[in-house]
Amino acid sequence: MMLRPRQALLVERSLAALHQHGNTLAIGPTGSGKTIMLSAVAGGVLEEPDAKSCILAHRDELTAQNREKFGWVNPGLTTSVFDAKEKSWAGRATFAMVQTLSRDSHLDAMPTLDLLVVDEAHHAASPSYRRVIDRVLSRNPRALIFGATATPARSDGKGLREVFSNVADQITLGELIAAGHLVPPRTFVIDVGAQSALAQVRRTATDFDMTEVEAILNRTPITDAVIRHWREKAGDRKTIVFCSTVAHAQCVADAFVAAGTRAVLIHGELSDAERKVRLAEYETGEAQVVVNVAVLTEGYDYTPTSCVVLLRPSSHKSTLTQMIGRGLRTVDPAEHPGVVKTDCIVLDFGTATLMHGSLEQEANLDGHQHQGEAPTKECPSCEATVPLGCRECPLCGFEWTIDPAEQAEAMDDFVMTEIDLLKRSNFRWCDLFGCDDALMATGFGAWGGVFFLNGRWHAVGGGKDLQPRLLAVGDRTVCMACADDWLNENESLDTAHKTRRWLNEPPTEKQLRYLPQAMRSDFGLTRYQASALLAFQFNKSSIQRLVLAANDEHRRAA
Repeated sequence: MMLRPRQALLVERSLAALHQHGNTLAIGPTGSGKTIMLSAVAGGVLEEPDAKSCILAHRDELTAQNREKFGWVNPGLTTSVFDAKEKSWAGRATFAMVQTLSRDSHLDAMPTLDLLVVDEAHHAASPSYRRVIDRVLSRNPRALIFGATATPARSDGKGLREVFSNVADQITLGELIAAGHLVPPRTFVIDVGAQSALAQVRRTATDFDMTEVEAILNRTPITDAVIRHWREKAGDRKTIVFCSTVAHAQCVADAFVAAGTRAVLIHGELSDAERKVRLAEYETGEAQVVVNVAVLTEGYDYTPTSCVVLLRPSSHKSTLTQMIGRGLRTVDPAEHPGVVKTDCIVLDFGTATLMHGSLEQEANLDGHQHQGEAPTKECPSCEATVPLGCRECPLCGFEWTIDPAEQAEAMDDFVMTEIDLLKRSNFRWCDLFGCDDALMATGFGAWGGVFFLNGRWHAVGGGKDLQPRLLAVGDRTVCMACADDWLNENESLDTAHKTRRWLNEPPTEKQLRYLPQAMRSDFGLTRYQASALLAFQFNKSSIQRLVLAANDEHRRAA
């Protein structure tokens, strides 16, 4: 598969930083394709024929996921697994569980490595990870250490500077929203008479004192106001609510039920089996709302979720980003027929977004540079090299102050626009009929298209040996991103390069024979445009069937 151009740039910058510093950290939030990018970085190091690597994770599902996606990006490289069930170093890339590998006997048996990749690298400062990292470097002082994470700031405030001396690149949430890989959040900060009291809550070593937060927010008038505002702004949406304590969450869940909305409660004291049962109720539609306490903050993605309610503050921006990120993923219509998601409503009844700044303001204000070397600056606290756009040092937590006048001016100039896929795609997108309501791109074996009907865009993909399928429904940008990803997954850099050559070539005789008469007389028609038109013509009935069926599904769901 091919990487998106922005992913390829992060990989290029990461490899350059690794060879310059011997270590580096890359930051890519939800939706950026972090596993794909770390696989490409590892593949770049493993181009050396005798090189050996280990990809370290802390959960079984991450190990399996990383191994599968590594194979997509590096189909020619052998892999193995080192965890509680299997202990093999046979592959060029070994996927290891840190809990297993960090034991002394297992570290003694570890071979000399040329590269250690730390997934979820904000864990790299913990003792188990440090044992592995230190042993790798003691065996081979020239070993490269690469970390990838969505949230570099740790809840305990401990920095990552001891492991990483620099940040190679950072993809922002705003970039992903502008590119259509995430939906935009619409944030409402609502004071239900608690903001002044919440501002006085003391901080503990890891966060605000949630017992104090509960005493402020867990009151019937406030909960009733929360549900009233939720009904007004998001009452038809699948919703995740984040509360301060289990007692607070229980009261909120009970209040939703009493108000006629089915809600389930999730917290850390439940067994895994009970937690799965309750989440299944939310995901199957039996419940509309899931109320939780610090359980669904990280790693939970039910994409139809389109509302996040914050009933707790957060002393760390990374926690805020994780909570809101649960509602930003786009929806695959094959998994969730009839669900159309164009944004995520965030209802903040506390102080989190006021304290840290809204995600929309933070996302694109720095005008991220996309070509050449990443612009950087030095942290005055820990002297780390970090991207110029960082407001907070990912390695030690130092915060740069923002001039309010400068921020207001930047916001005045900022407009969220669709990405220019002609420049940012591996393929050329063609407006089929000059009406801007049907666009297609093609490769050797696959095609993708976006089509407008009844106020919504629809992405469809297919190919020579690929049954046409609906990829997305909703905003144009999201649909174009999904169709572009379809091409990246089913084509190669070689085929993309070959089809690029067609941009200035005339149509072939065979193409002209199959084109309608009116199009044959278009002397400006290129071989690539003809290919896109023919892909549409040959698949027109399938495209129409899928788009019309999606409209019917949406009407039934509504």
